[in-house]
Amino acid sequence: QVQLVESGGGLVQAGGSLRLSCAASGRTFSAYGLGWFRQAPGKEREFVAAISWGGSNTNYANSVKGRFTISRDNAKNTVYLQMNSLKPEDTAVYLCAAKPHYYGTDPTKYDSWGQGTQVTVSS
Repeated sequence: QVQLVESGGGLVQAGGSLRLSCAASGRTFSAYGLGWFRQAPGKEREFVAAISWGGSNTNYANSVKGRFTISRDNAKNTVYLQMNSLKPEDTAVYLCAAKPHYYGTDPTKYDSWGQGTQVTVSS
């Protein structure tokens, strides 16, 4: 497993942008697929985006496609989520997750999770 620490959350107005980062520890970061999920109060954890271990393949939820971009820098052991055109319904705690050789949408398949960072979008 890897240790994951998210950062970059905050309060932003609708239409604004934020970039989340997730820093990982561990020597085998490049073998891990990475995902971003979000969870709003009273709601289930929801898939947002994922990226393959080499970074050449990505996967997005329909609700964020065209607005969010996931990327990774294996030299820095970091994955990013660039969020543009934010909407109030994007408000949630955003969590980073990792799994060797997996970048799917099922949160139960991931075996390492960060603590999350709060994103609040005001209308």
